[in-house]
Amino acid sequence: MTLIIKEGVGAPMRTVEHTRQGEAAQVLTLREEPRRPAPGPGPGPGPGEVLVRLLVRPVHPGDLVGVEGMPGQPEQESEQQSEARVPGVEGMGVVESVGTDVHAPRPGQRVAVFPAPGTWSDFVVVPAALAVPVPDGVSDETAALMLVNPLTLRMLYRALEDALRGRKGPVLQTAAGSSVGRLVSAAADRHGLELINLVRSTSGAEKVRTLHPSQPVIATCDDDWQGQVRRHAGERGVQVVLDSVGGAMTLELSGLLADGGTLVSYGQLGSGTTPLEALPLVARGLTVRGVSILHWMSRTAEERAQDVAFAQDLARSTPDLLQVAGSYDLADFKAAVEHARRPGKSGTVLLTTPLTADSGQGAAR
Repeated sequence: MTLIIKEGVGAPMRTVEHTRQGEAAQVLTLREEPRRPAPGPGPGPGPGEVLVRLLVRPVHPGDLVGVEGMPGQPEQESEQQSEARVPGVEGMGVVESVGTDVHAPRPGQRVAVFPAPGTWSDFVVVPAALAVPVPDGVSDETAALMLVNPLTLRMLYRALEDALRGRKGPVLQTAAGSSVGRLVSAAADRHGLELINLVRSTSGAEKVRTLHPSQPVIATCDDDWQGQVRRHAGERGVQVVLDSVGGAMTLELSGLLADGGTLVSYGQLGSGTTPLEALPLVARGLTVRGVSILHWMSRTAEERAQDVAFAQDLARSTPDLLQVAGSYDLADFKAAVEHARRPGKSGTVLLTTPLTADSGQGAAR
């Protein structure tokens, strides 16, 4: 679908940025500058690149880690950063202009972008190969969530296959109510994976049970949650843990693994730390493996193409799996960050930029 864009009169170009690490609400600022005449702001796209006018971008936990730093690590002082940094690696928008040797996508075409550092801005320049066409009928909001989480799911399933070695589980996942957790649960239903879900609260457990009645769901607020996991896992024990919580919970999760089991870590939503020496890795033959979407580009070109095709199909066929928790104008980034951190929220928070178009947009929604 191609959109014809009409410029808003006097609308400035906006960028959310920071010059030091720290609490997002304190260190992030909004910079506005006059929008230059066409073809776009600043230097145009180079050979093989496209300039994308961003319309929607998500607030991912990893975006906030980039602003605030990892727990236990010292803050970077402002003088250590030579220039302002812009959060965000994913977004959806419309191609504004293209560089030389670019035959696709075309100006006016809707695209999703990843990895595209700096998407908390009105414009971003990316390699044309990383601007993925948005399927017709997929909303802008769904398109903005089309890549990072579905691609994370693909990476997690590869790690699962390596760890399970042909077995079907049991597999334990933390943060089952999160955006990625919902994708893992849906995939487990499709593939017959024996999955045990962990959530923080009883209300969160009820939500997951409603969506996946065949999967055990346990709230970690229960005093006997570890005993419940062991009962559901049975004699075989938990073979793999998919963990996005980390922190102090890592030690408890390692204790639930069967001998020879694997803990796959792909996030750090929790608090506290667990020293590596505290884990019974040697005595029980356990494996700890990290998975990060930031390593997706190291996959082969064929694997990446398969992953992108999977993501496009998921956005087209089951958009309800890419749930939106709320939408905020880019200028309201502080409210968006606060919402993104609310316990028990369902879905991903979005930052938006208004668009006026005289064709196509209504049908896209």
